[in-house]
Amino acid sequence: MTSLVFLHGVGGGHHSWDDQLPFFAAHGYGAHAWDQPGYGHSAGADPYDLEQICAALARLIESLDDGPVVLIGHSMGGFIAQEAYARHAGLVKGLALCFTSAAFGNAGSEFARNFIASRIRPLDEGRTMGEIASTVMPAMRGSRSDPAALARAARIMAEVPPDTYRKAVALLTTFDRRENLPRIDVPTLLVAGGDDRVAPAAVMQRMAQKIPACDWVLLEGCGHLGQLDQPGPFNAALLAFLRKRQL
Repeated sequence: MTSLVFLHGVGGGHHSWDDQLPFFAAHGYGAHAWDQPGYGHSAGADPYDLEQICAALARLIESLDDGPVVLIGHSMGGFIAQEAYARHAGLVKGLALCFTSAAFGNAGSEFARNFIASRIRPLDEGRTMGEIASTVMPAMRGSRSDPAALARAARIMAEVPPDTYRKAVALLTTFDRRENLPRIDVPTLLVAGGDDRVAPAAVMQRMAQKIPACDWVLLEGCGHLGQLDQPGPFNAALLAFLRKRQL
């Protein structure tokens, strides 16, 4: 039995995958959704960097005790999936990189500093995670997004501890695995949303062209929260990839 490990985004948690876990379990897969360190009931990491986050993921995979897994990462989770593969390739036999990219940018750049400031400023001004979610999540929708899914995503983000959110936002700006794309030698699926403004489809398509054994799926009318707002098409695309690649 192949185990699938689902990795959430910066405003997520394991409940981001509630539409996937029972579906894939019913199709015979081991389906597991983690809470990244500091999320949910998971202990934090110190320092909160890619090395420590990937070490925690490696420990989780090893605890499953059923061989290499397929990592499915959404947004930040796609960063972690790529980083974990680069650091612990023997634990991974497939990748699904969803609504994500191969790099954020230069950690010390003005863009990165402005990004961190814009995301963290509302916390410094005393706003709650729920208030931030109500502002951030509407910008994530696509033209065919389910409004109920958007509301659920906002509730999930509202539960993220503020301190973890601060650390995770900073973590994003340290990621860059563009040079590793041609060296990915496991079956890989890229899923993009036609209306995703965070990880635009054109950027993801260029990323896909650099990965040797890569399948590409575009979900029309889909925003950045694809597994939530288009669970049926998303699940079908992932299942087709797993079967095609005999994972």
